[in-house]
Amino acid sequence: MSIDHRPYRPNVGIALFNRDGHVLIGRRFKDDGPEIILPGLEWQMPQGGVDPDEDFRVAAMRELWEETGVSHADYLGETDWMTYDFIPHDDPGHRFAQFRGQRQKWFALRFTGDDAEVDPLTPRNGQPAEFDAWRWERLDHVADLVVPFRREVYLAVAREFAQFC
Repeated sequence: MSIDHRPYRPNVGIALFNRDGHVLIGRRFKDDGPEIILPGLEWQMPQGGVDPDEDFRVAAMRELWEETGVSHADYLGETDWMTYDFIPHDDPGHRFAQFRGQRQKWFALRFTGDDAEVDPLTPRNGQPAEFDAWRWERLDHVADLVVPFRREVYLAVAREFAQFC
């Protein structure tokens, strides 16, 4: 087995809590490259890449808005860095092929808007829509709804942010 020398992609994840202590999750579109969606495991919390020299908290708010339309949220806390590896993928032209996986800093935010604000289908900032549906879910259930290679990170996020539920 060879050592993978590709870097991890800098990334932020967002646990957006509503007033009931549930988090927003989105259902990924199918056939998404190294983040292959398995039936029944297509849900995840918003996340995305960090632009060069971008502040991580600013990146989290930008990604939240790009993926969900949400702009009304208050900062609650953040994690240390976490990583996960992508599953092997045979498309060298895919946008993530240059990366081994993702290095993530997760942010807990409290949603202060109205559910009507959530709109994952409208593309923003030239980015395509990533989710075709959304819902509120208990944080301690989300790890059971994500692809297996992300599960350990989601379990760690659930432990770190349990106080905000």
